[in-house]
Amino acid sequence: MLLWTAFLVGLVGSAHCAGMCGPIALALPLRSDSWLRRVAGGLIYNTGRILTYVILGAVFGLLGKGLHMAGFQRWASIIVGALMIAFVVIPLLFKQMPSLNTVFEGYSARMIGGFRALFRSSSYPSLFGIGLLNGILPCGLVYVAVAGALNTGGVLPGMMYMALFGAGTVPVMLAVSLAGSMISLQLRIFINKMSPYVIVLLGVIIILRGLSLGIPYISPKAEALTPVVEKAHSCCHPK
Repeated sequence: MLLWTAFLVGLVGSAHCAGMCGPIALALPLRSDSWLRRVAGGLIYNTGRILTYVILGAVFGLLGKGLHMAGFQRWASIIVGALMIAFVVIPLLFKQMPSLNTVFEGYSARMIGGFRALFRSSSYPSLFGIGLLNGILPCGLVYVAVAGALNTGGVLPGMMYMALFGAGTVPVMLAVSLAGSMISLQLRIFINKMSPYVIVLLGVIIILRGLSLGIPYISPKAEALTPVVEKAHSCCHPK
C-alpha cells in the first residue's frame, strides 16, 4: 500500500472535512489573548483528531493483517478500491439519494451540545479532548481512509496511514479554527471539484495493486496466491 496516498486523500479532501467538522472547529474555545496560543490550541485540537485516527488505523491495520494471513489481501485490495470509486460514482448516478453530508447534517452541532463542558474551557486538555471526540465523527472521507488502512495489512502501517491522512487535513482545519475567512470560496470550490477525481484515482491504484499486473511500484507482481500460513507450513514440512 502506498502510504503517500493517505496524505493526498487528507489534503485534497480537507474541504470536505471543513464542511463536516467546520462547526466544531469554529466553536473551539481558543484563547484570544495571544495569536501564538491560538495556533497552539488549534494544533493541540488537531493532534487529538489525529490520535483517534491512529487508533482506528491500528484496529483496521490489524484486521487487514488477518486478511493477509488468510490469503485474502489481494481481494481485499480490489474490494477497497471498488468501494472508494463507488463512494464517488453512486451519488452521481443516483442524485436523489441523500449524501453523507445531508445524512449527518447538524450532527456536529449536536455533538457540541453534548460536550458543553469541554467547550466551556479554553484549556489545552479540553481542546485535546474535543479533538479526540471529533475523530469519531461520522465522515465519508474518514471511511475512505480507514479502508486504505485496512489494505496496508499491518498495525504499524495502518497507524502510519491514518497519521498521514490526519496530517493532510491539518492545514485547512487549522485555518478554519483560526479564521474561517482564511479559506476563500474559490479555493473551497476548487478543492471540492478535485476531491472526487483524486479519490477515484486512488481507488484505481489500489485495485491495480490487488490485480498484481507486474507494473513497478503501482501493481507489483504477487509472489504467489498461496496463503502466507500455507507457505510457512510448506517451508517447515517440505514434501
